Amino acid sequence: MSNASLSKTKVGIIGPGNIGIDLMMKVIRLSKNLEMAAMVGTRPASEGLKRATQLGIPTSASGLAGLAGLAGLLDMPEFAEIDIVFDATSANAHHEHNAILQRHGKRVVDLTPAAIGPFTIPALNGDAHLHQTNVNMVTCGGQATIPIVAAVSSVSKVHYAEIIASVSSKSVGPGTRANIDEFVETTSKAIESVGGALRGKAMIIINPSEPPMIMRDTVHCLCDDADESKINAAIQTMVAQVQSYVPGYRLKQTVQFTHYGANNPLFIPEMNQYFRGIKVSVFLEVEGAGHYLAAYAGNLDIMTSAALKTAERMVEHLSNSQQVLEYAA
Repeated sequence: MSNASLSKTKVGIIGPGNIGIDLMMKVIRLSKNLEMAAMVGTRPASEGLKRATQLGIPTSASGLAGLAGLAGLLDMPEFAEIDIVFDATSANAHHEHNAILQRHGKRVVDLTPAAIGPFTIPALNGDAHLHQTNVNMVTCGGQATIPIVAAVSSVSKVHYAEIIASVSSKSVGPGTRANIDEFVETTSKAIESVGGALRGKAMIIINPSEPPMIMRDTVHCLCDDADESKINAAIQTMVAQVQSYVPGYRLKQTVQFTHYGANNPLFIPEMNQYFRGIKVSVFLEVEGAGHYLAAYAGNLDIMTSAALKTAERMVEHLSNSQQVLEYAA
């Protein structure tokens, strides 16, 4: 094994908010093949930049390209050694960030709902897009619920899938609040393209309750008649797959089945048609791992866990490809 294969791949994070901090802590504590090289933001007093500095990680408060003549990530000496950049800012900002990073040959893991790159959910298609230079982590609600839609789709045709993500107000930062419309649009599209539903709908509820609530997700799938035991088994298997990288992910109660026949069809307003078949209702809970965020912030934890898993797989894929090339040579 070469010395290169033993070294860690250096990564940078744009966005020192809650998601950025938690992701930084995961890279430091959990990753075997990633190493923090830099964290940048635009607020000098941000908690993320303070923590990174305390941990000896190079920082800049001038963003990616620099502000008011001050050096940003592009001008930092560490930038040349960074292979993967995580963007934990906003959908609007990511479009500009990605354009710049692509010009510099960097791989990008997008934690915003910008959806420039392909939707990526580790439990479903984590290995499908490892060659891409930009991958999108959909949304927290998408990461939690789309695997369930896909599980049902693997057994029976899903005509309509609706997900409701309920999260604590304390876990929702300004970036997420500014991207509510993008959350709905991106998650709905991914329910269809990744989850396999003919029509998808997403909603998010920001709950101000005290004490803060743990993330809860509800999934309703309207599908053709099928063996309930097979649907339940597929869901159980999928939950275990997500738990492999998000330990706090679990079913809140048993899977519910409701039947609609010719005598009691269900009208679907979004599709302007009546439905006959089975409604599968799944109730989930996502508890955070507490690497930085509180346990109630499972919505952020599942995003950072998915992003970490994806970046690690990227590195493994590139390493394996390089070894094949070296062997062939």
